[in-house]
Amino acid sequence: MISVEEIKSIIEKLPEREFIELRKWILEKDWENWDKKIEEDSRKGLLDFLIEEALEEKREGKLKDI
Repeated sequence: MISVEEIKSIIEKLPEREFIELRKWILEKDWENWDKKIEEDSRKGLLDFLIEEALEEKREGKLKDI
């Protein structure tokens, strides 16, 4: 298996256009993983506390209309 250090070395040798393409792919992959994690946490109810906090702030009049 190729090591992270080997991958870094290869990346440093990429032409700019290919580096930009790789960077775009990595960023998209990272956002996809983030979205999946948020969806999973939401299904498990791990983010319900955010709803409760928002409702409490609304009851206390701390929220502004948008």
